[in-house]
Amino acid sequence: MGLEWEQVVIGARDPAVLGRWWCDALGWVVVDDASPVFEIQPQPDRLPGILFLAVSDAKEAKNRLHIDLRPDDQAAEVERLIALGASRVDVGQGDVSWVVLADPEGNEFCVLQERPSSSSASEPNL
Repeated sequence: MGLEWEQVVIGARDPAVLGRWWCDALGWVVVDDASPVFEIQPQPDRLPGILFLAVSDAKEAKNRLHIDLRPDDQAAEVERLIALGASRVDVGQGDVSWVVLADPEGNEFCVLQERPSSSSASEPNL
């Protein structure tokens, strides 16, 4: 028996707008834009993807699941994402090595430091 991670599903007030934002942020491609869903993947037929599904209610609390991004240059990537429309948020993380941002609909995600050379570096625990 096999098992494959297909996608993460994110509820969105406007799936196409949020999906295009994440597509630009990640440099991925759109694989399905048939309303009420919008799906992106790293490349066509490459998993996992992210599926944005229309919901009528607004986000009200901290995410219980979030995405961690590992850039080559944390400061440059944070500035790029903010220029795209992300915002800095405080979810109680304190003084940590990662930066917590929110996408245009308020979904938190983390931008980690560059990959550490040893396995002793701590990672987010939001």
